[in-house]
Amino acid sequence: MSRLRQVSRAEAHESVLPTYDLLFGDRDPVAEPGTATGTPGDWWTVFALVPEIFDHAMRGFVLYRSRERILDPQLRELGQTRVGWARSSQFVYSQHIKSARSAGVSEEKIAAIPHWQTADCFSPAERAVLAYTDALVYDGGRVADGVFASLKEYLSDEEILEFTYITAMYDMHAVMTKALKLEFDNKDEPMVEVDGPDGPGMKLRVR
Repeated sequence: MSRLRQVSRAEAHESVLPTYDLLFGDRDPVAEPGTATGTPGDWWTVFALVPEIFDHAMRGFVLYRSRERILDPQLRELGQTRVGWARSSQFVYSQHIKSARSAGVSEEKIAAIPHWQTADCFSPAERAVLAYTDALVYDGGRVADGVFASLKEYLSDEEILEFTYITAMYDMHAVMTKALKLEFDNKDEPMVEVDGPDGPGMKLRVR
């Protein structure tokens, strides 16, 4: 269950209702959860707590899918899918596998995103984009000069800015979804003590 309260249809701000209509029809998404893509839908109902944040997020989605973007959608989706993997966000990873497929990314490449470093199915441009994504996520934006030089061989400055903004935006969404336990990221913490042979409370003797 999400860590924050969800907003029912009856409580939703008028700016939120068109999105509720699009995703949930005339259902109350809190009483009858679920979207057409199989997600619980609580990302939307929790973000609706603050309509301005909901609206801002929606504008971000519109921006990255706009026909005004010059960035290749396949490169964009490689980055977003890799963000989901790198941040261990099953929601972002799973949803953007579907988006990558819709953008025309091959099943071979989709399957290789987790181990792209050792896969030979990616073009040099795709490898540069994936390396840059890892620098954004794993290294917090500390990008080696060699990675950036490789990126600039294939992308214009405008494309790099678009890719950076969109990828960083989805890094934020992955982090927030995990922190608030939304959608497929509503999971128990996996890093727990494993009981020893004598059960819980076992101590190690230090010599």
